[in-house]
Amino acid sequence: MPSRLVLPVILLFFQLTSFAQSDIPTLSQGHYVIIGAFAVQQNATAYKQVILNSEIAVNVGYVPSRNLYYVYLNMDLSIEACLEQVKITRQDPRFTDAWVKRIGDESKEPTNVAADTEIETETIVIEEEVIEEDVEEKIQFFANPSLEQTEVFLSLYNEANDRVVAGKVRVIDSERARLLTEVDGNTYLMLPDPKSKTGKITLLCEAFGYRKVQHEIDFNRPYTDSTATFIDDMGTSLIVKFPLVRYLKGEIHTLYNVYFYNDAAVFLPESRFELNELLVMMKENPSVRIRLHGHTNGSYHGKIIRVGPSQNFFSMTQDVKTGKGSSKELSESRAEVIRDYLAANGVDASRIEIKAWGGKKPLFDKHNANAKKNIRVEVEVLDL
Repeated sequence: MPSRLVLPVILLFFQLTSFAQSDIPTLSQGHYVIIGAFAVQQNATAYKQVILNSEIAVNVGYVPSRNLYYVYLNMDLSIEACLEQVKITRQDPRFTDAWVKRIGDESKEPTNVAADTEIETETIVIEEEVIEEDVEEKIQFFANPSLEQTEVFLSLYNEANDRVVAGKVRVIDSERARLLTEVDGNTYLMLPDPKSKTGKITLLCEAFGYRKVQHEIDFNRPYTDSTATFIDDMGTSLIVKFPLVRYLKGEIHTLYNVYFYNDAAVFLPESRFELNELLVMMKENPSVRIRLHGHTNGSYHGKIIRVGPSQNFFSMTQDVKTGKGSSKELSESRAEVIRDYLAANGVDASRIEIKAWGGKKPLFDKHNANAKKNIRVEVEVLDL
């Protein structure tokens, strides 16, 4: 309520946005638990003082690209730590709208903040009262905005231990069964609009060593009762959660991104990422035993190149061994070199069995445009 005075007072309202920001630090890169956003520095400072008076530690930071002042409780480089903290913060009735904000590449900031209203220079005569400073100037955000307005963070993690997992997410137009894009997990991005009648998109997460996780959301209204189990609304962004579960016993999965030089059991360099994912799976689960199934494209008898004594698995070095053999022997050598790579990096080779098929189990006819996909190694989980 306004405080009453006996004498008239003349209040001058200046265009406060012209004040220098030198006394408010610019937010550095990281993740923040935000409780308020202000267009005017004075209002942000006043709100900070209100919270400080209740003996809660808060800070104010400025983001030049948004021209906004953010009042925040915590800062951490880890999104996971901030997500946990914001859940606790929202239990306080004063901070039910708290959210997590990432400060990094400001060029990718979402644009769903309502436009600021400039405060013009004005003289106002107010008799017998002074209006206390208004600290209710928080920026308003759209309720359940469409994905056209909202940045999304795709959170891939191991459900058993909450560790971040590297992987890809395919974004699919559900109505037309059409791939829109494929993106890296654990990143902020704007999802593409399917421009369909239903607006439905499917998010299919694939990370080697884990079972696939699939979510369907409405591009125009992403946060609903049905999606609340895997989406967290952070105010200016949405967190889409992909809790990943390791392969189960008996399952067989293809190492789609492991490639070999022609006629060789030597990896192309781009195979390193998926091989290391397999390595992580084996190290995280020391009781797991696997069988590697080697396949080639059709019948074959000819040159076979194998890794030499230097054990350079990703290059055709001068010490490679060259011999001759059948397609079955080539498929066996390719499965064996995966075992050798894992063993060279600390995995007990006795946990890995080898099965060579040659060209007996093709996915496509050897003359098909996709025949190269017949050249593959599959991983079967024998024991957990």
